[in-house]
Amino acid sequence: MGGEPASMACRRAVRAELADLAPGTLVLAACSGGADSLALAAALAWVAPRAGLRAGAVCVDHRLQEDSAAVAGRAAATCRELGLDPVHVVSVTVATDSPSGLEAAARTARHTALTATAADLGRAVVVLLGHTADDQAEQVLLGLTRGSGARSLAGMPRRRDCFRRPLLDLDRTTTEASCDELGLTPWRDPHNDEPAYLRVRARAALADLTRDLGPGVRAGLLRTAELARADADFLEGEAQRHTARLGTPPWAVADLEKLPQALRGRVWRAALLAAGAPPTDLTRDHVRECDRLLTHWHGQGPITVPGRVWVRRSQGLIHVDADPYG
Repeated sequence: MGGEPASMACRRAVRAELADLAPGTLVLAACSGGADSLALAAALAWVAPRAGLRAGAVCVDHRLQEDSAAVAGRAAATCRELGLDPVHVVSVTVATDSPSGLEAAARTARHTALTATAADLGRAVVVLLGHTADDQAEQVLLGLTRGSGARSLAGMPRRRDCFRRPLLDLDRTTTEASCDELGLTPWRDPHNDEPAYLRVRARAALADLTRDLGPGVRAGLLRTAELARADADFLEGEAQRHTARLGTPPWAVADLEKLPQALRGRVWRAALLAAGAPPTDLTRDHVRECDRLLTHWHGQGPITVPGRVWVRRSQGLIHVDADPYG
């Protein structure tokens, strides 16, 4: 950054991400009180009035720790001191018995609350998330360990729905330095030191890889995300085109067999999601078992996937049914 103050780097990143918004648009920072989200909130508070935008914040209380309400309250108070308005504290209930794990359940609950809050405040609302380049590299590393394809390796998108991530090109040391420069005291989440969480183990593994293989590891993971995202976007666009051409199931086996496997897997996934399969529970193994109705057909019975969706082959047709016996 050539000696640029960290707070200025955060402001520059936020300003660039909001450059396309119309004057008067309400922009909310999702703020946990940690260094990343606090630096984001401070940058938004500086940028928004100079860009003719309105700026607020949402602090989500996951209620997973005894003092979570107090932590969310302190984060909200800091956001108000920064000049953000409105500032909302939203409590959520996290499904601690979710088959996807506690981290995924907390993320789902948080995103649901942020989306609902944005919708309640108006149609033209953008929500900023404080993920950094370190978070992105950790996400790609997790995708590699799962072996779940190009979309997983693509990491987190810069934009999706109402969400934007302006700090994806900045590292964690920059957000921490920004808080130091501005006299802000971030909350230190004790879960960040708990090895039971997959994200914490990924962070430690990335540090070990960087120590053993050199500082280029993180940059390589970020380049992988960029390349994989372009490939995944293209393949998903092609899959959507073929899905539209096929129409609603049942589909002719012969029509599916003509598709390259890279596209067919995405067509399967789109059909299963449309029939009601939960995206968080739908795995590559489910898609692969469905595809065996084409590639290894020997008269087997229906395939069941989460959400009580049934997939079967009969008389040269593939049927995808939402709970046909329910």
